[in-house]
Amino acid sequence: METRSSKKKRLALMITMFEHSANDNEDRISDLPDAVIHQILFLLPIKSIAQTSVLSRRWKYIWHSLPDLDFTSLPSGTIKSSNKKGVNSSNNDTSGAEFINQVLSLREKQFEIRTLRFCACLTFSRLNSLIRSAVKHNVQELDIEVATNDYFNFPRSVIICDTLRVLKLKSRYPGFRLPPPGIMGAGFRSLHALSLSRLILHDQPSLTNLFSYPSFPQLKKLNLDACYGLKHLNISCRALEDLILENCAKLEDLDVTCLKLEKLKVLSCFDAYSMSSSVKIVAPRLRNIFWSYNKITESSSLQNLTSLCEAYVGFFILHEELSEAKLGSVANFLAGISHSESLTLDSQCVEILSKNRHMGGIVIQPYNKLEFLELRTGFNKHNMPGLANLFRSSPIIHTLIIKIIDNHSAERRLWNRDLWKFSNTGDERYWESQSRALKSFLHHLKVVKMHGFSECENDISFVKFLLKHGKNLHQMFLITGISRTSRDSLHRENIKSQIMGFSRASSNATIIFQYEIL
Repeated sequence: METRSSKKKRLALMITMFEHSANDNEDRISDLPDAVIHQILFLLPIKSIAQTSVLSRRWKYIWHSLPDLDFTSLPSGTIKSSNKKGVNSSNNDTSGAEFINQVLSLREKQFEIRTLRFCACLTFSRLNSLIRSAVKHNVQELDIEVATNDYFNFPRSVIICDTLRVLKLKSRYPGFRLPPPGIMGAGFRSLHALSLSRLILHDQPSLTNLFSYPSFPQLKKLNLDACYGLKHLNISCRALEDLILENCAKLEDLDVTCLKLEKLKVLSCFDAYSMSSSVKIVAPRLRNIFWSYNKITESSSLQNLTSLCEAYVGFFILHEELSEAKLGSVANFLAGISHSESLTLDSQCVEILSKNRHMGGIVIQPYNKLEFLELRTGFNKHNMPGLANLFRSSPIIHTLIIKIIDNHSAERRLWNRDLWKFSNTGDERYWESQSRALKSFLHHLKVVKMHGFSECENDISFVKFLLKHGKNLHQMFLITGISRTSRDSLHRENIKSQIMGFSRASSNATIIFQYEIL
């Protein structure tokens, strides 16, 4: 991927070439085919491209026929702030919007637009006018970010555009509304990718029939962000491969049945106070699922996720006691991703697995394909039952990564450096009691990385346990965060020497100490 510095150098080189082309008698660039010049010009800011039109009649033609128009580099067209009270009227119809309008109005109809991008503060009438001009030129990709004085309605002209393949519509403030379902469902026959941000659905909180095969027969990518008022969402597009759903805090029901879906990302969704929330996912081809900071639903059903390779799971829970229904929902969710080969669990997941033991806790279905496990947890004695539960259910783990989150409220006792040879702490006794149940896990484990490792009893007892029973352990990385002003190097060296003296079941096991500056 091209870096920002290399791109700047390339842009500078292009500008220099154009300057030489304008001054030299021999114009080599003008001899290139139109398509090649269009590709070169696309790397330049839009106003620099417009300035080339004065070079000659050929360059004027090149400018008017440019298929990719990116106006996001216009300073006056950039949305500078998200004013909560609305967009100041003095910012509307800026010179940037005027420039966009002039470019589109002077463009002849036979010159089609492949890509149109702009970011502006403008009125809804001006927005509609710009979009209608783009549709007249058979636009294929439309990427718009706008701020308006008031809510605006979804531009109907794009619904019936047969050439449109990609549509990205983002409202900074205050948002936009959809037309009636009958009108929405009548278009988008050729759309491949759709991204909508800040969609207002208070008057129509249900989208149970919109995203289905009849309405979007060729849709492959769908991104819905900040859909305010959305409660019920049903997605069943036959061609859908990539789905992203973010910031839908009022969502109660999510039903995704897509036989070709490969990637799913759901972030900051669901209503924590709903008594009937649910999630259902049927996606036999799903390979990646990213489920983060979502409230726990009353019920979960993840079916046929047999192709799953990577899963990231994180829940947002309030401080009240979890109900039995929500515990069961978490268990069903974790069972649904049991085919995953790589799994990352956020700190709340480990806590959920460790708490509410008076209800029987959560029984995890075996992860018989899981080889990579990453846990983000406040490593303490309260989380040990959840960790053991996970390890028992992961019999063939190859790599274990633990990122310790500093929880100041948790008990983190310092390691007894003087009596370590003779002491048998509560943490050690607990892990030793689990050694038989964790036999398969311990025999397959080869690589361990502990980020945030400290001289606390919890950390060192677990390290001692893994070294004592990990028969195939090859590498153990202990990564400690230290401040720039830390001077307790002698203390760290003492802890290091004690760990190096622990007995090891594997003669090939190496311990690597690393330090990160905080």
